[in-house]
Amino acid sequence: MRSYAIGDMHGHLDLLQAAHARIAADMAAIGDTDAPIVHIGDLVDRGPDCRGVIDYLAKGVAAGENWVVLKGNHDRMFTDFLDDPASHDPGLKVEYSYLHPKIGGRTTLESYGVANAGDRPLAPVHSEALTAVPQSHRDFLQSRPTYFARGEVMFVHAGVRPGIAIEDQAEDDLLWIRVDFLDYRGDFPWLLVHGHTALPAATHYGNRVNIDSSAAYGGPLTAVVIEGREVSVLTDDGRALLAQTPDAPVR
Repeated sequence: MRSYAIGDMHGHLDLLQAAHARIAADMAAIGDTDAPIVHIGDLVDRGPDCRGVIDYLAKGVAAGENWVVLKGNHDRMFTDFLDDPASHDPGLKVEYSYLHPKIGGRTTLESYGVANAGDRPLAPVHSEALTAVPQSHRDFLQSRPTYFARGEVMFVHAGVRPGIAIEDQAEDDLLWIRVDFLDYRGDFPWLLVHGHTALPAATHYGNRVNIDSSAAYGGPLTAVVIEGREVSVLTDDGRALLAQTPDAPVR
């Protein structure tokens, strides 16, 4: 059972389209156009074209593409900010807000034409954002699932709390978890494919695969193909098997 997955995009539409092109080439080479493409979340923040990423994925889903787009913590922070600019995501450090430079909300609003969001009073920035962001984009992000299962593989944005059934996992964990997850070496009921914790390259730990290769910080955007529990990174030259490295750094 074959599935494709793409890591955290963070507003890089050019990288996302290039990842789709690599997947399309692999599909053509093996004659499989039915496998789903799972986008692991974090469509927005930090990158230059967050609006473009949302628009591209929303239109593809609406057109019937076999795409799964999961919710990431940055996607939730964006829609929560639009709902209430004073909101504070429980996963976010108390000293940060959505418009803090380290979070990247300013670049998301910039992509909608809301300039200098971090340097102006909050009320007019929020008012401009409500006008600039289409309701369809808000609806799309808010309706994203938090996990997707297929065969032996479970896809989530950040990870899971070990020992808890997937349907009983807290959304905060699925979108934010690091502690109690990244260092866990036991088996999960599935091979877990996730992002959220940026690494220099995709890494296969045996029980899980992190495909966030730091596109938010100038790194590449990883696309993988998963067959059973075998994972390969898609490159411009084809597949590169991702070997299991259980002792690789986790952050």
